[in-house]
Amino acid sequence: MISSKNLIADRLRLARLMHSPVVTQKDLLARLEIRGISLPDAAISKIEAGTRPVSDKELVAMAESLSVSVYWLLGKE
Repeated sequence: MISSKNLIADRLRLARLMHSPVVTQKDLLARLEIRGISLPDAAISKIEAGTRPVSDKELVAMAESLSVSVYWLLGKE
């Protein structure tokens, strides 16, 4: 069994898909860029696959970008 490098893989994908219209991975990258977080094009895909770790700054920016709480992304809400 391969362990995930982050706790938010499934919740990040769900948060993107909950929006209407859906927030694409490219949309999320743009929202993060506005918040000062620059990630490579494949980063969101890798995070959602659990193969890339997430920094605390990235976590906060992702939560803000998707209008969810950090606790929700971590599966604590």
